[in-house]
Amino acid sequence: MHQSAALCYRIKQGRPEVLLITTRKSHRWIIPKGWLIDGLTPSQTATQEAWEEAGVKGKCSADLLGRFTYLKNFPGKGPVLCLVDVFPLYVRSIVSDFPERDERKRKWVSPKKAASRVNFPELSRLLRELGPVLH
Repeated sequence: MHQSAALCYRIKQGRPEVLLITTRKSHRWIIPKGWLIDGLTPSQTATQEAWEEAGVKGKCSADLLGRFTYLKNFPGKGPVLCLVDVFPLYVRSIVSDFPERDERKRKWVSPKKAASRVNFPELSRLLRELGPVLH
């Protein structure tokens, strides 16, 4: 199964910050991601997911930043391996009224803090390696 994710970032006082959101069910920290959307490229899907899940708009690069995998549990089917393509999205605006606002929390943190908060080792490594790559 294939998904796209947006690594939403901004530069504050000369340093990058990334936006983490909580998952709907377990409330763990993650980046906006979702299933590929028919008619959209993977980076366009990431942009759409960032809007729906985090209420951000910005410029998403079509260049792949990295990938991570995880097991998603489907009731009645069991675990399925998901491959997530991650695209950097420079946040230009953030709003309080967005589709999943009542289901998620969001928080700006340094890439290092983000790496320590996410539960996926490959995503954690990607966040630790960010540095000046973003801007």
